[in-house]
Amino acid sequence: MILRGQDIYSSVDESSSTTSSDNETSEEDHPIESAYPCDGQLLMIRRLLGSQPHESHLSQRENIFHTRCKIFDNACSLIVDSGSCCNCCSTRLVEKLDLTPIPHPKPYQLHWLNEDGDIIVDKQVKVKFSIGNYEDQVVCDIVPMEACHILLGRPWQFDKKAMHNGLTNEITFTHKEKKFVLHPLSLSQVIEDQVQMKMKREGEKKSLIKKNKEEKKHRSSKKKKKERNIFQ
Repeated sequence: MILRGQDIYSSVDESSSTTSSDNETSEEDHPIESAYPCDGQLLMIRRLLGSQPHESHLSQRENIFHTRCKIFDNACSLIVDSGSCCNCCSTRLVEKLDLTPIPHPKPYQLHWLNEDGDIIVDKQVKVKFSIGNYEDQVVCDIVPMEACHILLGRPWQFDKKAMHNGLTNEITFTHKEKKFVLHPLSLSQVIEDQVQMKMKREGEKKSLIKKNKEEKKHRSSKKKKKERNIFQ
């Protein structure tokens, strides 16, 4: 759940932002193109071997929509969630791919319901991505999230006239007068992606700690050498 301003946005409440397929009116017979999750290791993350979670069925009953997209030939995690009042991308994605932030036209305070406290969102970034033959560019608010690299919320769903199938967890939408159907990752694929991203973050954290220790040691050695030169 995310608090923004005085409003409450929850990913639990999907009913107010999705349209049931039972209420669809008859439309012109246009071809619909399926867009499946992209293959590839997330941002050059090494694939885990021998640790595939067991999946007894393909049910999407308890899953929000997860898929993978391509950004500059990198496989990235993407979530579509009507509980989000904005399109977001992670600070990690911006830093890793060296994307260029732009000032947010209306900065706001984001309230995470955890120990991290409030966050000032004052930067955006234009992100070009693709899923199959679906290619698009979305302006995203930059936030320090770890659940995924890209989160498409209500703005994207509104602009694309997106419809969510609650049974299959597929999303049908229109882009440049062409219809697409996004297919979700399976539960085992979602778990694998989450584990990969967590391991990558932990590995980078250890590398940063090691780098800081080496720099501190180098400064200390340089200081001692300078002191010896003074007293010689």
